[in-house]
Amino acid sequence: MLTPPSLGFPPPFARRRVLAISTLALALALTSACKKDKKSEPTATATATGAPPETASGSTGDRPKGKDIDSKDILARTETSPEVTVKHVLLAWKDLNAEYGGKLDPRAEKRSNEDAAKLATELAEKLRAKPEDIDALVKEHSEDPGSLTGDPYTVTADAPFVPEFKNLSLRLKEKEVGVVRTNFGYHVIERIVPPPPPPPDPLESVEILNRPANPGQALVRHVLLAWKDAPISKRRPVDPRAAKRTKEETDKLAVSLLERVKKGEDIVPLMKEFSEDPGSAQSGRTYPVDEQSPFVPPFKKLSMRLAVGEAGMVLTDFGWHVIQRVPPPPPDKLESVDILKRTETVEKAKVKHILLGWEEVHATDPRGEKRTRGELEKLVRETVAQLKKGDKIEPLMAKLSEDPGSAKAGTSYDVSPDAGLVAPFKELSLRLKLNEVGVVKTDFGIHIIQRVE
Repeated sequence: MLTPPSLGFPPPFARRRVLAISTLALALALTSACKKDKKSEPTATATATGAPPETASGSTGDRPKGKDIDSKDILARTETSPEVTVKHVLLAWKDLNAEYGGKLDPRAEKRSNEDAAKLATELAEKLRAKPEDIDALVKEHSEDPGSLTGDPYTVTADAPFVPEFKNLSLRLKEKEVGVVRTNFGYHVIERIVPPPPPPPDPLESVEILNRPANPGQALVRHVLLAWKDAPISKRRPVDPRAAKRTKEETDKLAVSLLERVKKGEDIVPLMKEFSEDPGSAQSGRTYPVDEQSPFVPPFKKLSMRLAVGEAGMVLTDFGWHVIQRVPPPPPDKLESVDILKRTETVEKAKVKHILLGWEEVHATDPRGEKRTRGELEKLVRETVAQLKKGDKIEPLMAKLSEDPGSAKAGTSYDVSPDAGLVAPFKELSLRLKLNEVGVVKTDFGIHIIQRVE
């Protein structure tokens, strides 16, 4: 799949992040609880909202071969917690690293599976004896870059986590330790007592934050502003502009930008001029936010309470977010609007897709980067026509698709209402009839989707 997050885990942008073992293409919400195709390339890019970077699809491959050291006694429990806060140590090994093209932590390359299982078992025993050592052991051993910040992960029943990690986490008692194997290695997980939330800043949009959340999904844009001593500065360098500002100067700038947006000024130029979110500043991109989105809680809370066109301000560890909710874009003329308008959906579908980009919207494939809009429209029409007349999708995937995680192998993706997939991909997939073909647009291009089961 197209460039997964660092091991599929959250980037350093989140105070409370989520594991997202998936890859690039279906995006912010596809970063999720899907098991990913193990041949995709891990990276460590981050967005400025606490969400993992975009991902390509949520394939459901088998777990890698390894020692069976899962904490079966804990996993066998029927009682689960609605929400837990955990920290973990991730350990991979040489053969698993080879499946990812050597992109995992260099320590994994020097370790056999037996060595990884032995180390995971030893670390679990150490933590059971001294749970307070979790931070030191994470710092020394963990190969999940997201865990090295020292921030915990918050896990809920419907959060977009890889299933094995979530299943164990939700069954742990406070200060209890367990081990589970996923597509990224062995996880030694400890449930911790959650830290208290920070007190509200007096400049935050409290009147909006006190409203009940709006139903459904919100599309938002934001300007991120940090300062030289912002909490994020303890984990990584802040933007050079922020490094020159005090908190008081940043407060003043954030308030002035909020007033400009409230008076009707377009937020996109303000993002380009001021925002320190590398994931959206220059593109002016929108972020889709709903209950399951993997964003830092304050960002999500404000976003889901804004009215369309309204703007507000909220503070996270990463700085001030001046957020505006924007209306959904009109459908692309290539999209299957008739299918998307259907009210009847299925609870589960297995789909295959062809991802095609063009100059303005594409993933990383050079074909998409060079393709004109006219060339895209012609190719989409021709490909859909081939599928509708009965041609097999797998050869077309191998030839055309720009999702390397599924193209060559003809991989299918499992889709359900709570799957961690970007909303447009999921919405079309669950409305397709068996063998039907439809088209939908996401932030990474046009997806030609066929339901196969």
